Amino acid sequence: MYKKYWEFSDKPFQNTPDPKYLYRSEQHEEALARMLYVVREHMGCVVLSGVFGCGKTLLLNTLEEELAGTRYRVARLNNPQLDSSGILQSLLYRLGVKGRLPSSKAGVLNRLDRIIEDNFRDGRETIVMVDEAHVIEELEVFEELRMMLNWQKNDRPLVTLILCGQPELYDKVSNIKQLAQRVSIKASLAPFAKEDTKRYINHRLKVAGRELPAFSEQAYNEIFAASGGIPRRINSICDLSLLSGYMKGRRYVGEELVRDAAGDLI
Repeated sequence: MYKKYWEFSDKPFQNTPDPKYLYRSEQHEEALARMLYVVREHMGCVVLSGVFGCGKTLLLNTLEEELAGTRYRVARLNNPQLDSSGILQSLLYRLGVKGRLPSSKAGVLNRLDRIIEDNFRDGRETIVMVDEAHVIEELEVFEELRMMLNWQKNDRPLVTLILCGQPELYDKVSNIKQLAQRVSIKASLAPFAKEDTKRYINHRLKVAGRELPAFSEQAYNEIFAASGGIPRRINSICDLSLLSGYMKGRRYVGEELVRDAAGDLI
């Protein structure tokens, strides 16, 4: 609705995890580098955590995009609220098995074994990503994921496991000693500080095609105060503020528009 008014080629603050909008803050660069390191050095397992809305899924999307078209074959689970058999069947599907899946757990495991071995022989590496892993409640599900790290050849794992979730994921993994011992590296994301909040906003404006500022200095301060530096809330506040500015014919977004927009959020 307001794209033409603000001279955007795209809406800059949609809450969709599009890698082109990734703001490569120091912490995001470090987390991405840690995950890539585990993948490329065949180190087994990495855990990425952060509070809601801090960009974990966006970072997974960016990682998956960087691995696309290379020797990596990625199986990604975005909703792991399944039992252990459901998790294994979902992995089979994500690894390219179409049609009727094996009904028995033994059948699923045998099929997974063949796929992972075939990937290895074909020079491809198997990556398993589990987003929202903090919602997993059954210990057996974590155990099945851990057991995937037992597929090895020449003393190196044939599967890289990436677990991503909110901070309580660390506690869950730490309480499963066998899994905790297989975690090579941890990575975490926190809300932005004030300066990164401003840089984040300007980055998204630029990606969307606008070179001129759209927010006043006071507006940046108000956005940070209202959002706590959480990217998802920053996006929502900025989007509503731009809409309000368009409807009121403003040349830029001031702090009063931001305050009103923040007040409209739940």
